[in-house]
Amino acid sequence: MIPHLNNLLRDLFLTEQVPDLTDEGQIRFQPPDEDWRGNVGRLQSIALNIYLVDLRENRKLRSNERKRSIDNGIVSEEPAPMRIDCHYLITAWSSADVTPAIEPTLDEHALLYQITAVLKNNEPLNPSRIYPPDSVALNAVPALIREADLPTAVLPAEGFPKLAEFWGAMGANHRWKPAVYLVVTLPVAFDTEIAGPMVTTRITEYRQTGHPGTADVWIQIGGHVLDATNLQDEDEKPLPVVDAWVELLNRDDERLQLTQTNAQGRFTFGELRPAKYRLRTEGTGQGKLARDIDVPSSTGEYDLKYD
Repeated sequence: MIPHLNNLLRDLFLTEQVPDLTDEGQIRFQPPDEDWRGNVGRLQSIALNIYLVDLRENRKLRSNERKRSIDNGIVSEEPAPMRIDCHYLITAWSSADVTPAIEPTLDEHALLYQITAVLKNNEPLNPSRIYPPDSVALNAVPALIREADLPTAVLPAEGFPKLAEFWGAMGANHRWKPAVYLVVTLPVAFDTEIAGPMVTTRITEYRQTGHPGTADVWIQIGGHVLDATNLQDEDEKPLPVVDAWVELLNRDDERLQLTQTNAQGRFTFGELRPAKYRLRTEGTGQGKLARDIDVPSSTGEYDLKYD
């Protein structure tokens, strides 16, 4: 994620037409040390240094939420992303020499002001507002942040807490420079975890303590209504049929319960006794479909599929 944020910052300053920034070579992310100062001298122009100086977890945005999805009967869970604050120090560097008529520091200050204005006008940073729609640059941004408002703090009031230490580590022969302090929050996505197969049968027994013969058994079942009629090859998965009516009937075709499938094509029936039943469904434009089932099923499967 951080390389994409770096590219976003560079492209932002170039596309916002900051007058003194016309080439990618003027914007670099290396430490502003002696090597950097030497590079600036060879540029023969003003340069912008965007240095990632620190990373911290943003605990205020920590979440224990988990996103659950179902794919072919397998339940997966994806933890909410961790959030990290990326701390940048942005400094301006002129390659011009000081003369009675030229004061390079003034050019550096002017560039810092322009950079601050660009950041404030685009706060919070959002790739979809910086890159053109459907552009190669936008499509290269990970989907997790492609259209996201990234929490952005430009010039936080508390300032960078260890600026003296920072410049002391960058070389002893040069004074420190003013810097635009920028904090951008990025998500760190966790891997999706397989929670296991979906529960399709839940059996509950109620009994008096010490009297096994008093057991009262109730069963809940769940399945899907699926459409496999238009699959082009064997690797394609059936599509869920949404909002289909599903009936639970006894063997005399008397309706016992009626429900509708959800967005995943799933339905459930509860408070059932062990017995033989019939499932029947009718989706919009699908026609009727029925199957006989045993509850509980030896396979644990109660799906209705249009072939």
